[in-house]
Amino acid sequence: MTTNVALAAKATAFTALHTPTNPLALANAWDVASARIVEATGAPAVATTSAGVAWSLGSPDGDSLARDRALDLIARVAAAVSVPVTADIEGGFGADPAAVGETVTGVLAAGAVGINIEDGHRDPAEQVERLAAARAAADAAGVPLYINARIDTHLRGIGDPSTRLDETLTRAAAYLRAGATGIFVPGVLDPDTVAELAKGIDAPLNILLGPDAPSVSAFGALGVSRVSLGSWVAEAAYAVVRRAAEELISDGSYGALAHSLPYGDLNSLLKG
Repeated sequence: MTTNVALAAKATAFTALHTPTNPLALANAWDVASARIVEATGAPAVATTSAGVAWSLGSPDGDSLARDRALDLIARVAAAVSVPVTADIEGGFGADPAAVGETVTGVLAAGAVGINIEDGHRDPAEQVERLAAARAAADAAGVPLYINARIDTHLRGIGDPSTRLDETLTRAAAYLRAGATGIFVPGVLDPDTVAELAKGIDAPLNILLGPDAPSVSAFGALGVSRVSLGSWVAEAAYAVVRRAAEELISDGSYGALAHSLPYGDLNSLLKG
């Protein structure tokens, strides 16, 4: 098991990667093989996607996966790579703040130095308590865990559109006071809105990218310190599975396999 001193150093190094000068760009992984592939590209960190992890373990995304199964996967990924790992823990895998603290203790024991934790439709006041519990658990372990507080106002269309930006900024300030390190606002790609978020949030801002999003450098110029692909990579991988199966069954062709990674390359990545 990684010592807390080593984890603390890794957490500090991970936090330092968040800068709009060169935004931390994360292609989210969901198992050991995908994590090793991401690391092999030269990525300075590996992030898990809760959706990809849940799907790979036979569960739907959305707080359905059992905590012990999620922690086991995090431990496998953290043990397989040398770079810092940040784990998406959905809503915290716990019904109350104390349970969220237990989850964080497990995340640290698994070797991760960052988490994503989402508010969803939860009352912001309750989310403040859950974030405070997460921070307390990390402090007790002596690790400056990077807590990326996800605000779902834009992703889920919560509240009046005319006041959504203000609500997001209000939540961000409260979550930072509770112990969050950074703020994640998925569902926003409009440059003007992103710029307002970056200006109004006194912490690193994370934006979720997708196929039609502007470039990483364009977001950096707006003040964004971190970008991630979320479940998009897993979705693309599973799309290849479906195309290959459909081609094979429908007309006996194999075009979906044209850009496969070589067997030897994948095997070599998993021998280390």
